[in-house]
Amino acid sequence: MRALIAAGIGLAAALALVFAITAIGAPPGETSKKPLHTTVPDRP
Repeated sequence: MRALIAAGIGLAAALALVFAITAIGAPPGETSKKPLHTTVPDRP
């Protein structure tokens, strides 16, 4: 019975966290106009 209660509390906490993050929303961001350049190391 304790495990069931603990699982219910954990599920409620997880859902509360998800709803809180959803309510806050994504931070405003901008994409860079510069392309990303990557380098490949030379073969030894």
